[in-house]
Amino acid sequence: MFWRIEAFIQEWDEERKITEKVMAALTDDSLHKQVIPGRRTLGDIAWHLTLSPHYMTGCGLSFDGPEGGAEVPESADFIAEQYGKVSLALQNAAQTQWDDDRLQEVQEIMGQPYRNGEMLRFTLMHQAHHRGQMTVLMRQAGLRVPEVYGQTYESWIEAGMEPLK
Repeated sequence: MFWRIEAFIQEWDEERKITEKVMAALTDDSLHKQVIPGRRTLGDIAWHLTLSPHYMTGCGLSFDGPEGGAEVPESADFIAEQYGKVSLALQNAAQTQWDDDRLQEVQEIMGQPYRNGEMLRFTLMHQAHHRGQMTVLMRQAGLRVPEVYGQTYESWIEAGMEPLK
């Protein structure tokens, strides 16, 4: 749970930038590649990650959601652009519309009570969860996975070091 808006802003800003690197590594061809029939594709998860911050409007924040509707767009660049817009909009809305006291307010989400600070933490962790799924699917789609919290296999080699196996 977040107890201070500034703590959320700092953490969201760092995590947003990491997610933007992952989004920027996607290609149009990779969006619809199915690894397992009937399961989410890389595009499905990327678009879900782009749409999902807007549910924070249910907690009283006001900001525009991504353009494009519910169907996964055909353009990886469009998805990355929309993610950038909505993630910054959420960050700005939390910073300008709430103060620390608002983080204690309780909202009912899917029939359960949640404090606003809990929902901000959930939003952050939800992003990390799906970003992790994306990096696995990116590897399976033959894409280069960007560094998230440390070096990747490729960046170890490029740095002249022996990758961990």
